Amino acid sequence: GTILTSPDGITWTERTSGIFRNLSGVTSGNGLFVTVGWNGTILTSSDGITWTERTSGTPIDLYGVTSGNGLFVTVGESGTILTSPDGITWTERTSGTPKELYGVTSGNGLFVTVGFFGTILTSPDGITWTERTSGTWEYLRGVTSGNGLFVTVGESGTILTSPDGNSWTKRTSGTSKYLRGVTYSQ
Repeated sequence: GTILTSPDGITWTERTSGIFRNLSGVTSGNGLFVTVGWNGTILTSSDGITWTERTSGTPIDLYGVTSGNGLFVTVGESGTILTSPDGITWTERTSGTPKELYGVTSGNGLFVTVGFFGTILTSPDGITWTERTSGTWEYLRGVTSGNGLFVTVGESGTILTSPDGNSWTKRTSGTSKYLRGVTYSQ
């Protein structure tokens, strides 16, 4: 349950989370920080210093979380997807897959989540999810959006890109390493 904060990226301060479970993802939106982790853990903070545990309603491990369109979305084991308008009250959604979901992002009015065996799901509202064809069986771990493009990465140096979240193109990474994260700098 380790949480570190920094005002400048150089000096870091450990904060008290109040839990002893692994935390896997963090996001911010609507004036709130949200972090998620194992055993359905969800914590929120308005300042990054004081954290409050929220009821997720699931014992499932949560791996990724994002904020977009006035909504928080978290994903995890067994195709678990939860949404919240405020980070406090969470609702389980039907993903349509039993596969692990690791990463989730929002962009261009769309949520995209990725996971086991090339799984990619998209949703315009966080409620209704549609499976997309990724063209790969590799596990996908990280996903981001920026500059009008979605990018996901995963096993064996896999990189896929999509302008709309629907059709995906495999790119050459030049590595066979397991890629676990990707981000876009504005």
